[in-house]
Amino acid sequence: MLKNYFLLFVISLFSYSGFSQIKGKVTDTGDNPLPYVNIYLKNTYTGTTTNELGIYELNIEQTGNYTVVFQYLGFKTINKEVSIDRLPFELNIELEEESVSLQEVVVNAEENPANQIIRNTIAKREENLNKISQFTSDFYSRGIYRLKNAPERILGQDLGDFGGGLDSTRSGVIYLSETKSRITYKRPNSFKEKIIASKVSGNDNGFSFNNASDVNFSFYQNTIDFNTNLISPISDYAFNYYRYELVGTFYDDRNHLINKIKVTPKRVKDRVGEGFLYIVEDDWALYAVEFKLTGEQAQIPVIETLDFKQNYSYSDKDKIWVLISQVFDVEFGILGIKGNGRFTAVYSNYDFNPEFDRSTFSREVLSFENEANKKDDSFWNQIRPVPLTDEESNDYQVKDSIQVIRKSKPYLDSLDRKNNKFTLGNFFFGYTYRNSYKDWQLSFNAPLFATQFNTVQGWNSTAGLSYLKNYEEGARWLRINSDFNYGFSDKRLRVNGSIAYKFNNFSRPILALSGGTGVSQFNEAEPISELINSVSTLVFDNNFIKLFDKTYVRINYADEIFNGIRLFASAAYENRKPLFNTEEDDEFTSNNPLLPDDFTTPAFAEHDIFKVNITGRIRFKQDYLSYPDAKYNLFNSEFPTLYLTYEGGFGASDSSLNFSQLKARLTQSFDIANKGRFGYNLRAGTFIDSDELSFIDFQHFNGNQTRVGSTSTYLNSFNLLPYYALSTDDSYFEGHVEHNFKGYLLGKVPLINKLNFNLVAGANLLSTNGNKPYSEFYVGLDNLGIGKFRFLRLDYVRSYQGGFIQDGVIFGIKFLGAFD
Repeated sequence: MLKNYFLLFVISLFSYSGFSQIKGKVTDTGDNPLPYVNIYLKNTYTGTTTNELGIYELNIEQTGNYTVVFQYLGFKTINKEVSIDRLPFELNIELEEESVSLQEVVVNAEENPANQIIRNTIAKREENLNKISQFTSDFYSRGIYRLKNAPERILGQDLGDFGGGLDSTRSGVIYLSETKSRITYKRPNSFKEKIIASKVSGNDNGFSFNNASDVNFSFYQNTIDFNTNLISPISDYAFNYYRYELVGTFYDDRNHLINKIKVTPKRVKDRVGEGFLYIVEDDWALYAVEFKLTGEQAQIPVIETLDFKQNYSYSDKDKIWVLISQVFDVEFGILGIKGNGRFTAVYSNYDFNPEFDRSTFSREVLSFENEANKKDDSFWNQIRPVPLTDEESNDYQVKDSIQVIRKSKPYLDSLDRKNNKFTLGNFFFGYTYRNSYKDWQLSFNAPLFATQFNTVQGWNSTAGLSYLKNYEEGARWLRINSDFNYGFSDKRLRVNGSIAYKFNNFSRPILALSGGTGVSQFNEAEPISELINSVSTLVFDNNFIKLFDKTYVRINYADEIFNGIRLFASAAYENRKPLFNTEEDDEFTSNNPLLPDDFTTPAFAEHDIFKVNITGRIRFKQDYLSYPDAKYNLFNSEFPTLYLTYEGGFGASDSSLNFSQLKARLTQSFDIANKGRFGYNLRAGTFIDSDELSFIDFQHFNGNQTRVGSTSTYLNSFNLLPYYALSTDDSYFEGHVEHNFKGYLLGKVPLINKLNFNLVAGANLLSTNGNKPYSEFYVGLDNLGIGKFRFLRLDYVRSYQGGFIQDGVIFGIKFLGAFD
């Protein structure tokens, strides 16, 4: 054993001595380390940056004469000529602060000189953007997240120590990873990335999710896509959002005049930020960017601040300014959890004249080389452009050393013994027994939060048992579920169960078998929340939910048969029986949605039927990420999603109940520059060979009579339509459109803009044979709430059908759907 360790030590020594590196430390004149200094070989795209401690490593291929450039905002750029006859070569540099000054003629100018500089930059924005039509480059990224004084539990859940990342003060690194890749790009949006190496601290089988597309923030674009569309300070409409001030000018090492422009928002609640732009005179190109915004501005409540730093370098050969490094800092906090993160990216070895063929680009935008996550330390020490800090080195060492222990059976068993203890509270809040080593768990879902009220069952409670077994770290899994529902008024126990298996993590085929007896809404989309209905019935005597008894056996299968085309298929046998109110109240309506005042006539006669549903979902031009253990599809907002469905009922106990229906649905949501986000959802369908269809199999529409909304958008429901008023067994068309202005209008209104509300507007349309078209129009406010908790929405709605019908206010609570 000792011999093996000594051999590894000797090999590591020889590996280290073979590194081709210029390395050293960059400080200011006070000997303070300078983080994220750009360092590159002159007239090349071979470069790196210093780490947080000012230490750098610059990889070169051979000895010789070089000019090494050290560039850092606020400091004079140094071109250091060196003659290297051996490697590694140590080169420590001290940078002097740059003298940023304003010329007298500029100060005395009648117009704000910064405005003209920005106008010139905006005028050349697209030209500078289009100068780089295609390229290949190397890319390196390192990401780290830290927590500080984290609580041990949150909302009753044990947070753990994040794989050993937290120390005794509940502080430390919870995520650290690195990526080395090769980028291929062609305008306007052809992109491909090949991961050469990937490393995740504490997981020798993990794959980093740091990739180039995630940090591809270009201020040359009008807007920057970061949850919401942030307005670039050099966008075509930037003067509507920002003020500019010329702080000073200086010359870089090539004698380019650089203008330092301070950027401040006109309205701090807009989708904007603040900071500094460094703009090259005459070229009107970006030399560097320092830009900061809040989570409130980005509308990401968990985030406190976001901080971007970008640096560009000029190529005499290609006559362009190109991005060479980027640092992205984040501060976050919610529910007592506070922390920060940093993502560093370095671009190098650009080639702006690559040769592409028709096979260069495809829908696959990211892939991995074989064994990309198996590179050893000697490989990373050789190619890593930004040296690790002591904190990062220690995190790798500690987590890599303990991961074997933490995966061992004795450790996992001891952890389970602690967490599997049963307490009295588990009767009320549920209980989970885990076998972490074999990766399975058995859960009991308590009825406390699954107790509801309806007029058919009265008070009813549901308890559940579930089993989950993961294979290959979740790439495959087996799930078994059972629910036991008891109605205290109808004195009936109903039992449902299911078993499902996922075969792989690529096309994600899932086969499921389910069956049992339960109560179901006539509309299988279940538009009425059980929780909302309970409150509505008990408090306001409005029993909107209408139920029937269903005993069934169903088999489901879903699979992606081609990229972007996913198939959903199901076949079921159903026995259906009508149900009646068991709870009596003069204000309650009957359980018959067709005859609300008739308490004895059923909505349908008991019958049996076999049902088939086949749906194809088509996502046009769907890009995807190919990980060695999974395929991840990317949402492409440029194209709609199309659903095509056949639904049929056959073999019914009464043959007149057999039917066929064809459906189509088209939906899309996309940003419109700085004007917010627009979405639509269109549906159409027709019934074929349907004689006397059971009301259950009508096409029902998602109405709302509770005046409470439970989704973030209303693109799948109506606001004032009675639940079953326009259900049909004929042809129909349904349309929903909504636009969220994301602060585009309200952000310009004094005082109101401080509230950070979003104006929304939309319309809903329903056309069915034999009825006048029904329509709704609404306007409302989204992003309502206090501080980080903004999950409320308020809308005013007017409905029409051959004239005005009614109006009302819808109170939206976005998270309510999670309770059903």
